[in-house]
Amino acid sequence: MAETLTRRQLLAWRNAVFVIFALSGISIASWVARLPAVRDQLGIDTAQVGLLIFTMSAGSVIGLIAAPPIMLRIGARAGMVLALCTVALGTVIIGLGTAVIGTPVAVAIGLALFGFGNGAVDVMMNVEGAAAERAIGKTLMPLMHAFFSFGTVAGAGLGALASALSISVAVHLPVVAALIVASVLVAVRFVPRGVETDDPELSAPKMPLRERLVASLQVWKDLRLLAIGVIMLGMAFAEGSANDWLAIAVADGYHQSNTTAAVIFGIFTVSMTAGRILGGPVLDRFGRVPVLRVSALLGVIGIAAFIFAPVSAPGIAYAGAVFWALGCSLGFPVGMSAAADTDDPKRSAARVSAVAIIGYIAFLVGPPVIGLLGHEYGILNALLLVLVLVVLAGLFSPAARERHRRPAPAPLTPAR
Repeated sequence: MAETLTRRQLLAWRNAVFVIFALSGISIASWVARLPAVRDQLGIDTAQVGLLIFTMSAGSVIGLIAAPPIMLRIGARAGMVLALCTVALGTVIIGLGTAVIGTPVAVAIGLALFGFGNGAVDVMMNVEGAAAERAIGKTLMPLMHAFFSFGTVAGAGLGALASALSISVAVHLPVVAALIVASVLVAVRFVPRGVETDDPELSAPKMPLRERLVASLQVWKDLRLLAIGVIMLGMAFAEGSANDWLAIAVADGYHQSNTTAAVIFGIFTVSMTAGRILGGPVLDRFGRVPVLRVSALLGVIGIAAFIFAPVSAPGIAYAGAVFWALGCSLGFPVGMSAAADTDDPKRSAARVSAVAIIGYIAFLVGPPVIGLLGHEYGILNALLLVLVLVVLAGLFSPAARERHRRPAPAPLTPAR
């Protein structure tokens, strides 16, 4: 940076990134919590819900691809505002498309915009978070992802309350959209302009496109990295499937109300958040491999309990949802850390990018696959695929073993 930031400015920057992570979580959980209501009002079946989710997934993939050129053009600060405003617009269209227009096509358009905005902001907020982390000199990314989980807790809670009060999605979702726009416009004022481009590891390499492409593809020859990708695949698939299908599985599989389904999804997000907050000290104490093995075991127990609990005893399924959340809470951040743990620091960015692609494929493709399987075999039976992938993640956990001791954080530099 051309100008050194004071401690107060650095902390304000960090807090602004926390807010942006939380807003993304609020948006996603608000949609998921009202998904049963959207399904019922549109009168569509499980396969059609899966297709709607696919439009969101397609939008998200396009957003992930579009984020780097958007950042290069207007910077992460303006890019995050643009992305979250797109999320808000999509959220409004989803609500009005469901309760006013009443057509799946309108909802699909809203979901495509919603997915595009969330995919783009996901890249941007992680780049901005990495820049803030580097400037402050402390490990902050796990806590930033915990704020995303805080957002999902808040979004799920608001969704459950709206459902319990019989508030239409045409009212609830536009209110959430207004909250997102107002909050990001306030938070982004504390994000420095263009600071992420001062870090050469976060900037686009200054080399010809062909050389950049070859360098990026080289990492895919690393078998250890591919094994880490299997961990990411299983854990991200488990998390993404729960985000989109847990509420419907409770409503349809255990014949509970939409409000109860939203509450159980809220419990899942609380458990996920707790796992991420507590996971750091546990990882430091026991290491990645034992933690991943125990996490996979908890996930398997939880998912199995959720699938096979008697319909007359939904409490077992609810307890299973808690174990499910704890089991997959650390998979994504641990996989990212393991990918970056390499003998050649210059390759860290490409390695992290590679496993992130695998993780996002699981997040985005998994839910529609579960929807199509659910249409044919029932939603609870469809979740058996999640169970198998979490088992695989546990079996591949040795690939995440630590290779380097983490350096001590640098102290904050006072302003001159």
